[in-house]
Amino acid sequence: MGDAAIKAANSVGYVGAGTVEFLLTSNGHFYFLEMNTRLQVEHPVTELVTGIDLVQKQFEIASGLPIEVSQEQIPLFGHAIEARIYAEDPESGFLPSTGKIETWIAPNGPGIRVDSGIREKDKISIDYDPMLAKLIVHGPDRKSAIRRLQSALSNFIVLGVRTNIGFMQDIISQHSFLIGDIDTDFLKNIETIDFPKSKIDDKIIASFASASDYIGVNKISSKFSNFENNEFNQYSQDPFQILDRNFP
Repeated sequence: MGDAAIKAANSVGYVGAGTVEFLLTSNGHFYFLEMNTRLQVEHPVTELVTGIDLVQKQFEIASGLPIEVSQEQIPLFGHAIEARIYAEDPESGFLPSTGKIETWIAPNGPGIRVDSGIREKDKISIDYDPMLAKLIVHGPDRKSAIRRLQSALSNFIVLGVRTNIGFMQDIISQHSFLIGDIDTDFLKNIETIDFPKSKIDDKIIASFASASDYIGVNKISSKFSNFENNEFNQYSQDPFQILDRNFP
């Protein structure tokens, strides 16, 4: 698949970062889907397992600098998973949720990365894409990465709008996901599963959100203040540490 992607780029004389997508069948055959002449939203997954800052490489290529590593020299470390955090209501057909972010506490710590521009008191409107953040985790293997993702989602606190955080927790707890038996019909095939549903009234959620400063919810983040500048401190499996590079 990698060789096919390189051939596709070479055939059109493409220069720079790009993403080639394929569809993989159950019998191991794959078929070309499309090529995006840019980085994908999921590019942090590649960065975490290779230790290469793809955005930095784009600037270097645009500046006329050579790529200093060959394909054979690019290492692979462990396993990474990305979860997109959206202001959507899964119980209402994933309709966008609007409002003000009253409380925003993103998880952090070893092997956890959050890409987001959201801050408390930001207004979530209908004028933009409802994605609030990308939560990316890294571990020595897939099982450990899933456990880290489960923990990170459990510690992701967003009050003021509906999100898909609970839905993501349900998804990664499914047996088929845990064993890697998933395909493009994954969500369709689990529609009949009775996921735990939140029945908390919106007024109660709003009350907790507005009172969060007084009940000490925001004080949780202070426990992790030592990770603010470098989320991967003391994590021996972090590829950016191995390559003597801090990211982001």
